[in-house]
Amino acid sequence: MSSVCDSCAHKDGCTSQSTCPSVNGPVKDPLAAGSSVKAVIGIASGKGGVGKSFVTSVLAVQLARKGYKVGIMDADVTGPSIPQSFGLKENLMANDDQIIEPALTSTGIKVVSVNLLLEDKEAPVIWRGPVLNSLVKQFWGQVNWGPLDVLLIDMPPGTGDVPLTVFQSVPLDGIVLVATSQDLVSMIVNKARNMASMMKVPVLGMVENMSFIKCPHCGDEIRLYGDGSSIEKSASEIGSKVTDKLPLDPEVTKLVDSGNAEKVSEDLLTGTTEMAAGLINK
Repeated sequence: MSSVCDSCAHKDGCTSQSTCPSVNGPVKDPLAAGSSVKAVIGIASGKGGVGKSFVTSVLAVQLARKGYKVGIMDADVTGPSIPQSFGLKENLMANDDQIIEPALTSTGIKVVSVNLLLEDKEAPVIWRGPVLNSLVKQFWGQVNWGPLDVLLIDMPPGTGDVPLTVFQSVPLDGIVLVATSQDLVSMIVNKARNMASMMKVPVLGMVENMSFIKCPHCGDEIRLYGDGSSIEKSASEIGSKVTDKLPLDPEVTKLVDSGNAEKVSEDLLTGTTEMAAGLINK
């Protein structure tokens, strides 16, 4: 057998066909004892700044409102923002078996994030790839998640080491892609879409964020980045769909930025929430 996998798209990254994700499927790390998760959904994008963490936070809130037990793994290790969305500040603790106890939001959503491990919340995370990858694996396999209906993973942007570690180490049921409707952003999102395809992870839906803003005087919708046709095209090409188109709403942004994500309106992300609920109950 060749010392390098010569039969798949991972040719530069596989040492042999016996460990190739395309041939055998990624090797998944097990959960900590006592934990169980019905569905695992990644919230991803090929580009930063499009609102992945916002979508993750709001989706978690909407699912919790429906009575589901929800957890969030903040895998955006170098740009963690989930604790800020929920006003979480206390550092995470581990038990005698080195199993991490997740933080709890006011409505019982379980959260782990690197920012809940740092004494200085504004300290930069200047770690190399292997350390980041190890932390992501810990967040999956060494956390007392307990029984969850769904675990949402706020993915880092791009298609580098950490997203690859999530795809290979966590049994994802699928991902939700977040994008704005700019052609440039759509092109980069397609990279994340294609990475998911290579790893045999389905795209469950796409969210067009910052789709429009409503005029405070007349109520007309003002499209910020075009008509959204590029997002619709990307979704249709893979047999998926745009599950929600979110407005840019300063009041909602203010709620999340101030740690009050659990106070957002119930009419946000209704399509994506319905999709996730269907996956949980499948």
